[in-house]
Amino acid sequence: MKILVCISHVPDTTSKINFTDGDTKFDTNGVQFVINPNDEFGLTRAMWFKEKQGANVTVVNVGGAETEPTLRKALAIGADAAIRINTTANDGFQVANELAQVVKEGGYDLVIAGRESIDYNGGMVPGMLAALTNANFVANCIGLDVDGTAAKAVREIDGGKETVSTTLPLVIAGQKGLVEESDLRIPNMRGIMMARQKPLTVLEPHGATEETSSVKFEKPAPKGAVTLVSPDNLDELVNLLHNEAKVI
Repeated sequence: MKILVCISHVPDTTSKINFTDGDTKFDTNGVQFVINPNDEFGLTRAMWFKEKQGANVTVVNVGGAETEPTLRKALAIGADAAIRINTTANDGFQVANELAQVVKEGGYDLVIAGRESIDYNGGMVPGMLAALTNANFVANCIGLDVDGTAAKAVREIDGGKETVSTTLPLVIAGQKGLVEESDLRIPNMRGIMMARQKPLTVLEPHGATEETSSVKFEKPAPKGAVTLVSPDNLDELVNLLHNEAKVI
């Protein structure tokens, strides 16, 4: 089984976010980048298929040379090869089209993508990728088993879970629950050394059309000041709630 795992290069959630050029561009200075958490769950599941069923695992990313350390980490975790599509990921439709070309040319049986990236939170690429490659699709996937060309997936729905049966080729949008958090892997020294010898192929983009563009970024409003009231001073609390907060 040939598996392609889509990897997004995203800012660590602890990074301080700033914008430049009149809040029109993301400032990458001082920002630590990591594998998108939803993609990390998918990569770990792919490693299970590799170890238990002998699957071949390739990771792919749409981005510039600055994303290669993230791909190298995926190789150190255990992926067999990496592909970088040499263009900036600006738009979901553009990214899906570029990935679709890789899927079609590589003949992959299973494509594992994260439900969404934690920077743009678009949640659109996996579904569009499935449509562009005429593959079956399971969204919000929290469980997956494959037997030959048959697959059984569990997906999260409002108020519960749903188990579905389908066939390969298949695209899933994975998320937390696809594997346990305790199963996520940290590259060891042997994996890091071996990653240096694994192929990382750079492909030029096919020039997919960008349907959207970011006009301006805006930070959330800062949190308001907090007023502390002694638990022994209920009269002051009532007064503040009534006259200042105006909630009673």
